[in-house]
Amino acid sequence: MMLPTISAVIFLTCITIFNVFPTKANDDEFKTYIVHLTSPQDQVLLQPHELEAWYNSLLSKVALGSNQKPKMVHAFHHVITGFAATMSPNQAKVMENLNGVVSVRQENVYELHTTRSAHFLGLRQNSGFWKHSNFGKGVIIGLLDTGTTPGHPSFDDKGMPTPPAKWKGKCEVAGCNNKLIGLRSFLHGTSPVDTDGHGTHTSSTAAGNFVEGANVFGMANGTASGIAPLAHVAMYKVCDFFCDESAILAGMDAAIEDGVDVLSMSLGGPTSAFYKDSISIAAFTVMQKGIFMSCSAGNFGPHNSSLSNVAPWVLTVGASTIDRRIRTTVKLGNNKLLNGESLYQPKEFNTHKLRPLVYPGKDNPKAAYCIDGSLDPADVKGKVVFCDVGDIDNVQKGQVVKDAGGVAMIIGNDITFGDSIAAEAHVLPASYIGYNESVEVKKYLNSTPSPVATILFYGTITNFKSDPEVAAFSSRGPCLESPGILKPDIIGPGVDTLAAWHESVDNNTRTKATFNVERGTSMSSPHLAGTAALLKRAHPEWSPAAIKSAMLTTASQVSRKGPIADERGLPADIFAIGSGHVAPTKASDPGLVFDIQPDDYIPYLCGLGYTAKQVGMIVKKTVSCSKTIPEAQLNYPSVSVSLKRGDSKAYTRTVTNVGPPQSVYSVNDSSIPEGVRVDMFIENGDGSQELSFNVVHQKQTFKLVFTRDIKDKKKGPYGQGHITFVYDKYSVRIPLSFKFE
Repeated sequence: MMLPTISAVIFLTCITIFNVFPTKANDDEFKTYIVHLTSPQDQVLLQPHELEAWYNSLLSKVALGSNQKPKMVHAFHHVITGFAATMSPNQAKVMENLNGVVSVRQENVYELHTTRSAHFLGLRQNSGFWKHSNFGKGVIIGLLDTGTTPGHPSFDDKGMPTPPAKWKGKCEVAGCNNKLIGLRSFLHGTSPVDTDGHGTHTSSTAAGNFVEGANVFGMANGTASGIAPLAHVAMYKVCDFFCDESAILAGMDAAIEDGVDVLSMSLGGPTSAFYKDSISIAAFTVMQKGIFMSCSAGNFGPHNSSLSNVAPWVLTVGASTIDRRIRTTVKLGNNKLLNGESLYQPKEFNTHKLRPLVYPGKDNPKAAYCIDGSLDPADVKGKVVFCDVGDIDNVQKGQVVKDAGGVAMIIGNDITFGDSIAAEAHVLPASYIGYNESVEVKKYLNSTPSPVATILFYGTITNFKSDPEVAAFSSRGPCLESPGILKPDIIGPGVDTLAAWHESVDNNTRTKATFNVERGTSMSSPHLAGTAALLKRAHPEWSPAAIKSAMLTTASQVSRKGPIADERGLPADIFAIGSGHVAPTKASDPGLVFDIQPDDYIPYLCGLGYTAKQVGMIVKKTVSCSKTIPEAQLNYPSVSVSLKRGDSKAYTRTVTNVGPPQSVYSVNDSSIPEGVRVDMFIENGDGSQELSFNVVHQKQTFKLVFTRDIKDKKKGPYGQGHITFVYDKYSVRIPLSFKFE
């Protein structure tokens, strides 16, 4: 199914349908393979040169008798025990049979998945959490992306400290400073400088410095900044148009070695067993090293179970709207006004003049999408042209219309994506309208032999009460690989995000000091990475799991209008929003956190049915699966339960007090599906239903027992609810998802 396209650049980078493309090789063709090895018991004692000597000794064994020798591409020191090398399929088969080799797999190729958003998240320049966290000062955010743009004002180092002493990274080109402290490429033979725009956009979203007067075509004008404007940026170029798995792993390996605190990744592919997914394995090491990792959920919504990056040790981020529109309005000859969006709003366009309106697709399905060569100039010259979304990018449609002589364009959305529209840098006056509006246009076209229309421009409009909404394209749960873990974890701004760009989108001013508006979960991930940097600065002792918990238990489920809705005009369910929308200020003081230590994942992974050897690949050591736990028993800040009629299941959770020393939390807000009962028991308690604490960092364990009525006749396969613990100003919310079998 075709997604509604956004712009030539955005479609290729930010809102691409994720996929993984393993290429086939004949017996003589050399391809890149990822080789996983058994972790030696004394691996901690092995120095990088010793690991590489081991790796090369294995390569030399498969090279025997071959005219063409295998070649090392990347030797990994941290993220996995193993390496990436080019070799033939026959050599790969020989490698598989060598002692110590766990798996040999051809590498996958992955696709890439502001002025207003910081304000929308409640961050104010001279007060509150932004000031308290010192804008993330001294924290290092690493990004795996397409590179970035040295010299851009967003990476000016005014007010920046020197990098922390622990920093070991480097820059491969000139232009780094105290803001942009690392810039490296892991695509052989390529510069780390961004030629795509995606990496410049994401890195400035996470940690761009303050820039006055940021705008595109004069729209969305204001002071731009990242979420952590005084954090340092380290960019690891692992993608151009696509992202090689070996390059991603090498970038993650370097980020660990260099000393980043937070890592953001706006790319991904379909889910698979964690022991088969090198990215998930590498992310586990990232977490073990105390590094927080934020990942995009993917852009394959609104379909269910379409998520990417679902390992419980990473934050999986969906996309939401913010309260800003770059408003255009289509005025029809019958005086109906239909709102849409466009970044390009030329002052010289006579908005008062009604021009002939034409829909080429009415009699020619090929022309409905306004693809190249489909329009007859005799039919569209001097007219406003209506085009259906799909097949090609919206900005490309505009170029086709312009080349055929059309003076303006209306793009109508389809029913799947409803009101999910975007402001884009068009090449002619245009308006992108929602599905209901497009139906109105088509009704009007059929109602008169001489339809006319114009486009009115209103610029930037803010303070929409309906926001945030879940973006229609944002990937949804439930998680296929581990249904007992609620994913996505959270949603954050990912629509119409204004941030730095690698070149001007205005062809008349080719300058470096430029910005662009993008959308996709690619934009959401760096928003949360920036938030994690603020939390890391405010609470340097918190583990990655504690930071995640703080975000999730304090997330919001409402807009100013009511419960968060789906952008398609539907209620947003738990598999769309996870715990809810990020609220950075509340996350800075959550009261209680659900912490998870790295070894806590071992019985969880064993409980997934993985063998001890497979679990060992993930955790980088020899393990025993003598102890297992159900997925839902992992100390996650949510509970996902599968219940048959008459079932009763119990799961425990342990919370750590990070709020006032003397505090008592009680359940005073809960929502449970009809036919299900939830009972709570405090471990070592006196029968009280309260969580009592006397000191900071004290832990309390409680049990939740879920029971489904044997007579329950629920029709839907899923249900949702929540339990909220409250003390004074603190509110700790635990979302609940149910699968009814």
